[in-house]
Amino acid sequence: MNYATIKYCDIANGTGVRTSLFVSGCRRHCPECFNAVAWDFGYGLPFDKAVRNEILGSLAPDYIDGLSLLGGEPFEPENQPGLLALSRKIRAAYPGKSIWSFSGYLFDRDILARKLGPWETTRELLSYLDVLVDGPFVASLKNLNLRFRGSSNQRLIDVPASLRTGAVVLWDERQ
Repeated sequence: MNYATIKYCDIANGTGVRTSLFVSGCRRHCPECFNAVAWDFGYGLPFDKAVRNEILGSLAPDYIDGLSLLGGEPFEPENQPGLLALSRKIRAAYPGKSIWSFSGYLFDRDILARKLGPWETTRELLSYLDVLVDGPFVASLKNLNLRFRGSSNQRLIDVPASLRTGAVVLWDERQ
């Protein structure tokens, strides 16, 4: 897996102050994507143990609320194993930190339908997520007033509640 960039002290891609990892590789190619350079799976730098450890270290301060996974596309089958290994480490080291992910794929129609690589990997990766922002960016639905998403078709999903109930449960910021 390659990554396009890492943003430390990011406040745009989830609640609080976060570290945001932008992976490389996306087959969706949404028109007017804000990060089209990351569509190429070969773009950026290799995600290796040193980078993983750097991210883990960045989460140590109390003022860091968690990690956000973006892209490219985190749920491409090529990216899931590396993100799964990272998520396991984060949950073990920082159980109180949240993990968000952003995906152009739909949670119920694509991800839970087992269309994105080995289900065991996808299922375990989902088990570490707190919030998934799903759905492709749609330029005609662009709305700059929305928090944590670019277009009104995108949903903020409470992943643990959705997995527990078997239905999409939207994330409630007031919780």
